[in-house]
Amino acid sequence: MRRETSGVVIVVALAAALACASCASSAALPRKAVELNALGVQALSSGDLAGAEARLSVALEYSPRFVEAWVNLGYVELGRGSFEQARRDFLRARELNQDIPAPHHALGVLAESEGKMLAAESFYRAALKVDPGFAPARANLARRLFARGQLENAREQFERLVAVAPGEVRGWTGWIEALLALGREADARAILARARACLGDVPGLMLLRAREQLAAADWDEAEATLAPLTGQRDRGNAGAAWAWIAVARVGKGDAAGAEQASRAALAIDRDDGVALHAMGLAERLREGGLSAETGSPYLPGRE
Repeated sequence: MRRETSGVVIVVALAAALACASCASSAALPRKAVELNALGVQALSSGDLAGAEARLSVALEYSPRFVEAWVNLGYVELGRGSFEQARRDFLRARELNQDIPAPHHALGVLAESEGKMLAAESFYRAALKVDPGFAPARANLARRLFARGQLENAREQFERLVAVAPGEVRGWTGWIEALLALGREADARAILARARACLGDVPGLMLLRAREQLAAADWDEAEATLAPLTGQRDRGNAGAAWAWIAVARVGKGDAAGAEQASRAALAIDRDDGVALHAMGLAERLREGGLSAETGSPYLPGRE
């Protein structure tokens, strides 16, 4: 499971869900306010914080009690690193309506950005108490549980995420990752097959398919599966693909190729645990201290 970063990256990941939430809860709002909120979300997603702020501010002029607009305005401030202003906006949204999940969830994102992980979990649970089907809170809660080793609880939350949002690839990938971490590899293969039947061969699932191939020592097949992912615009997927290619090349005894792939992965994420492990194995292979090494396809470090 890739590590998720704080700040604007988290904000962008949540923007579309917030736009949908606004549509669901804004029947009595002025049409122009709803339109401007949606435009603000688009600007936020593209990193245009000034444009997002302008649109959301006007949306709030039309409707000062527009909960999701306050939440989105808080995400603008979070993207700027203005935590206290973000907190004020999120709290304002929660004061206006505690029966909407978005403000609770936003406070969780803020707490996580501040390094307050247990507080973040509490806010995510509060969002789910309001709406058990609110996918962003379910995903973030599951991710946090996985990160602190609560693997069975994380598995359960990812499975519930799939139940409420089967089109969300992160639910499937998280479920599979948790099963692998629990040593339930046969179950993981079965869920991966279900996921591919549901979503097709999307990048996150292809990374897991390649790991199946690595487990079977199908080095060439794994590299062929991973190669198209190295050019992904999603740099996280690209880095992960390079890291697992490095593992495949170690398995084939190609020390130079493994080092090259590891360097490509580390250029994207210098803390990539799989790439660092593969680099170490490649060095041993080159020095003659290793004849062949599969490395585990289920290595730690892909939080």
